[in-house]
Amino acid sequence: MNAYATPSDEEAIGLYLHVPFCERKCPYCSFYSEPLAEHEPAPLISAMIAEMDRYRSVRSFHTVYLGGGSPTCLPVQELARLLDAIRSHCPSPAEFTVECNPGQTNAEALAMLRRHGVNRVSFGAQSLDTDELEQLGRRHSPEEAIAAVRLARKEGFDNVGIDLIFAIPGSDLAGWRRNLELATSLDIQHISAYSLTYEPGTALDQARRAGRVEPVDEDTDRAMYELAIDYLASAGFQQYEISNFARAGFACLHNQGYWHNRPYIGIGPGAGSYFQGRRALNAPDIRRYVEKIRTGEEAWEQSEPIGRDERVCETAVLNLRRRQGVNLAAFRQATGADFLEVFDNPVRRHEDQGWIERTPDAVRLTRKALAVADSILCDFSAL
Repeated sequence: MNAYATPSDEEAIGLYLHVPFCERKCPYCSFYSEPLAEHEPAPLISAMIAEMDRYRSVRSFHTVYLGGGSPTCLPVQELARLLDAIRSHCPSPAEFTVECNPGQTNAEALAMLRRHGVNRVSFGAQSLDTDELEQLGRRHSPEEAIAAVRLARKEGFDNVGIDLIFAIPGSDLAGWRRNLELATSLDIQHISAYSLTYEPGTALDQARRAGRVEPVDEDTDRAMYELAIDYLASAGFQQYEISNFARAGFACLHNQGYWHNRPYIGIGPGAGSYFQGRRALNAPDIRRYVEKIRTGEEAWEQSEPIGRDERVCETAVLNLRRRQGVNLAAFRQATGADFLEVFDNPVRRHEDQGWIERTPDAVRLTRKALAVADSILCDFSAL
């Protein structure tokens, strides 16, 4: 698995399934999810399977990603039922990822994932420090996260990743280095490293606004990011996207589909799709979603066609997130547009500032631009 091939759009369709259940909502999380204890999961799983059935015309999916929420908090029989349905639709995807909560992982669950064709697991460790996990409202311990990774390897998974968060309130550069040292000492192939964000509407943002939480200062935040790039490189993890690092051959195929702006179908409440030239967002409400499926309605609440200019801009922004940047020939083939002609002004401006570099074949962000990439990418988001 895995240098990313460039199949045709028809061949490269991704399937994302959103399981919006968790044991408890984490204070920093802005993804749609609800506590499992407040719902009976069977009707939702039935609705998700029924929504998948609506895409029987798709001959195959290149990749499958089961995320949340926390899929592993489902009762075993419901998770197995969903996996059975996925397998019937996607008998042999190039990559089949399941997100796992370290505190909900055991040999039985991992063996079941293997039996259903899952070949990649990603653990939401977030931190390997006890105090930081408490700050994030996570229930698992560092020891449980480490044990889960080791168990996955023992159960035969050769593609294991973890998520880490830096710039957690109260953390410092030395503590982040210890996180990286411990993470890279594990037998894993992929690390996603994200700066903690204070998303509007989350409990963490409310605590910040009320003065109960003090964010890490910007200089320390940036230093942590720079440390991640350098330290992970020294440990054999290549940075292939702004926040993602992998050992050779283990870059996440599913997420690369997003950054290539290839089509994908989202199943479940709150899941998004980009398919047949339209972007859609499913109802981010379990009961409303189930009722829509039951009555034969479309699952989405928002749907709009993507015009040529929007596709050009979306492809530019997503491609620039990759460390390889925009491949000029591939961009023209995908969009029908000449990148350097369409974006002449922002390319020249940011090149003069040292934020962008180009080769005969590509345009990409420079190393120093990565920490402020979001502000740079805004200049490529509209024509």
